Amino acid sequence: MRVIELEKDQLKKVIECMIFVSDKPLTSQRIQKVFPDLNKREITDCIQELINEWSALDRGFKLSEVANGFQFRTSSDFSEYIMRFKESRPFRLSRAALESLAIIAYNQPITRLEVDRIRGVDSSSVIGVLLERRLVEIKGRKEVIGRPFLYGTTNEFLETFGLKSLRDLPTLKELEEIESSIQQSFQRIDI
Repeated sequence: MRVIELEKDQLKKVIECMIFVSDKPLTSQRIQKVFPDLNKREITDCIQELINEWSALDRGFKLSEVANGFQFRTSSDFSEYIMRFKESRPFRLSRAALESLAIIAYNQPITRLEVDRIRGVDSSSVIGVLLERRLVEIKGRKEVIGRPFLYGTTNEFLETFGLKSLRDLPTLKELEEIESSIQQSFQRIDI
């Protein structure tokens, strides 16, 4: 049955419910399986309207595009309260883990030895932590002697850092601008 214009509000409500009950970001392809008569454009239009409507409500959570899908996420303004409520500690990674994660994110697929070469130290335990936290995963094996594992980031990485896709990672130029801005801020502080 084709959804007509008068039923668009109902369609949006159903999509909203699907996103709400999904345990991971819901893709438009998954939504399209429920509504095979709709084209991708009709679905993305409904989702965009929902994003705009939730944004206009200015509530404690919002509908966000993350990890190639859509998910309701709490506002970062209230993270301290949410962590207290859940009695959880903030998600933290060591400097070595963040360094290795960045190397993997920007160079994937990459072997542990290649990560070691860039960092200048052994990264096996750090990569173990990243695997444990499901921020990286084994993507295959490199076709060289020994056939070492190739590592890459996961959808959970995208979710954790609030990225739609890997294209949303800052470029080298953007990173340099951020670093320059931070250095200028420190230079203005009188010690």
